[in-house]
Amino acid sequence: MLRRSGAWIAFILGAVFLGATIPAPVQADPLYPWPDPDPFYSAPADLGVLNPGDVVRTRRIDTWMYANSDGWQIAFRSTNSAGHPIVAVTTVLLPRGVANPPLVSYQAIVNSLGTKCAPSHSLFNLELQESPGLYLGLQRGWAVSVPDHLGPTGAYGAAKLGGMITLDSVRALQRVAELGLTHSPVALAGYSGGGMASAWAAALAPTYAPELKLDAVVAGGIPADLEQMALGLGFNPHPGFGLAFAAAIGLEREYPEQLPISSQLNATGLWLREWMSNECRRFLLFHGAFRSAGQLAASTSLMASSGAHQVLRENSLRYYEGVPTAPLYLWHGTLDGLTPFDSIAETAHRYCAAGARLTFVPYEISEHMTTAVVGFPDAYEYVAARFRGEPAPTRC
Repeated sequence: MLRRSGAWIAFILGAVFLGATIPAPVQADPLYPWPDPDPFYSAPADLGVLNPGDVVRTRRIDTWMYANSDGWQIAFRSTNSAGHPIVAVTTVLLPRGVANPPLVSYQAIVNSLGTKCAPSHSLFNLELQESPGLYLGLQRGWAVSVPDHLGPTGAYGAAKLGGMITLDSVRALQRVAELGLTHSPVALAGYSGGGMASAWAAALAPTYAPELKLDAVVAGGIPADLEQMALGLGFNPHPGFGLAFAAAIGLEREYPEQLPISSQLNATGLWLREWMSNECRRFLLFHGAFRSAGQLAASTSLMASSGAHQVLRENSLRYYEGVPTAPLYLWHGTLDGLTPFDSIAETAHRYCAAGARLTFVPYEISEHMTTAVVGFPDAYEYVAARFRGEPAPTRC
């Protein structure tokens, strides 16, 4: 999910290991991001009567950064972690001159809290590091869709949410006849946080979107056990603490009752929360660098609650019992110090035992993002083979 900040969830559990409770917490509600001022992102009055994946509105966009492509944005109805309807958005790039292209839904790494940082914006403002990688699909003649999988509240860290939004984005694209994607083969792809959203979509699909045919899902560097990551990271000042703190804010937005993070902050923590609440990756990293939970927490009481642990497990693929039915390709660094290998390996072995069509590829690499670069070429070859109709292999 992040290169320098595998501690992204550490703030949430940090209070467990702090030595003492300092001043009493200030009662504070979650701080949500500024709503996007563009009315395209707003929820219609009848949102509650729409079904997941129903199209709310569409528009053509300028794809100046992506040569030989045409772009659309689709607003659609999705579902949050509490089961309530929300509006989400995806951006799709269509290769010019290709009728009815295959579709790859690419879930990006979005380490941010502000609505301005979502892919529908960051694809065009140089915030999204992976933007050049979209050409890997476009040059093959594939349509590439990039959903705003953190949802309208920037719920950074909410993995299950990302899976549902991803599935609903594909449903929506298939319902817009002008795109020519109604009967196209479909693949999901992503790495780290994007791999987490993709893998969750694969696991949820049999129950959340059973009518949706996924021809391939490729995902790497997946944070498969948030609880394990938190406990293994330590709580000293960390260069990536800004993203750790951001994930705490993001999860509180999605689970305000189970994770009342804001009520556990001291004055410094509340100030930093407000300063970061609408910002993107670079800002979060710079202004949170070498801070720690101990500097910001006013109370250690939160993690005595079972609700907080439940949230972490609810968003950990390792503990979700569902098994993907789509052909699945997973890759991971065996020495990755940020996203532990054993949690995804255990998940993969469980999938295999249940009969999943899985190819699981370990790499003896320790640096998190290097594994992305090494693994994507073979992952996209896997997608291409499924698009050609070749049977999916099993390699557990």
